[in-house]
Amino acid sequence: MECPNIHGQLKKMLFHDLEVDYCPDCLGIWFDQDELMHAKNDKDEQLRWLDFDVWRDKKKFTVAPVNKRCPVDRLSFVQVGYDNSNVKIDFCKHCRGIWLDRGEFKQIMVYLKKKSDYEALHHYTKNLAVQLWEVFAGPEKFREELEDFLMLIKLFNYKFVTQHPHLETLIEELPK
Repeated sequence: MECPNIHGQLKKMLFHDLEVDYCPDCLGIWFDQDELMHAKNDKDEQLRWLDFDVWRDKKKFTVAPVNKRCPVDRLSFVQVGYDNSNVKIDFCKHCRGIWLDRGEFKQIMVYLKKKSDYEALHHYTKNLAVQLWEVFAGPEKFREELEDFLMLIKLFNYKFVTQHPHLETLIEELPK
């Protein structure tokens, strides 16, 4: 496969328990469909409840043509803005693969960590309802969605106790 940036040959490497293709010159990484989600989950287990879904909020969705070609099927990429972050990913509409330029995976992880912290505390009930719905409706398998739901409950517990240690003391002092 050929690098979309410099047209050199991509090489295989292990990246967060996935075999991905990368360019040794520009350090871009090619993710086949759903591989980016699995890499994100492996990198930070606490972020697994945040689905990597570039299509979720259609109002914020932006697409622009880009002068790069997919290494798999050689069709032109479209550039997709990822949620409210500054990251623009190169996406193949045909094979649903994603090309990330150097440093974009790290930028996505930093963005998702900040978003997770905010969402777990400020929109907890909404996110809990969404995750509970996904347990039964997908898009992932039942077990994976259940793990996402339980992770959100666990995260809220940790963050709530950290921000309100006096409440934890009160709860522990309740008669058993």
